[in-house]
Amino acid sequence: MIKDSPVNTPEKPASTIGVRLRNFLVAIVAIALSVALVLGLRTETTSASLAQLEETSIPLEVAISNGKPSIVEFYADWCTVCQKMAPDMAELEQQYADQVNFVMLNVDNTKWLPEMLKYRVDGIPNFVFLAKNGETIAQAIGDQPRLVMASNLDALVTGSSLPYAQTSGQVSKFSAPAAPASNQDDPRSHGSQVVN
Repeated sequence: MIKDSPVNTPEKPASTIGVRLRNFLVAIVAIALSVALVLGLRTETTSASLAQLEETSIPLEVAISNGKPSIVEFYADWCTVCQKMAPDMAELEQQYADQVNFVMLNVDNTKWLPEMLKYRVDGIPNFVFLAKNGETIAQAIGDQPRLVMASNLDALVTGSSLPYAQTSGQVSKFSAPAAPASNQDDPRSHGSQVVN
């Protein structure tokens, strides 16, 4: 009678199955992390920020006098709704930049207090649509779908009535100060003040 030797045994040791299972799980986790990293980087590189929008903003004085219609956005860096809408607004700005002025006014900068009071800004984002001559046509307050904003911009360009005039969405509450705290010369300043 021949005894079975360990070399002739067809069964695999339990440790080999465990190693294969562990390797399979490691491969799945690596793939999932790679996908998450790629999607995260893609989102990060294509998303616009409020700072980028403010950087490309047309000064209000220029927008009122250059003969193009304008959209004025009252915003704040801390406004989560403003941050959420920033990528859509950046895409719309690229699409309409040659036809419409895009103006960003930071509500934390008291220089814009007269404009905040004029347009009765009590929630942000607050969008004011201005005709070519600077006259107010309509306002939209709060989170606005990209399609609504695009429809309003199309109408603004053609001089038609805005289909979504006086619309309201989710807002960040804001109360304008009663009077300017100090005179700030830079309209792009975010309300920072020099203390002597």
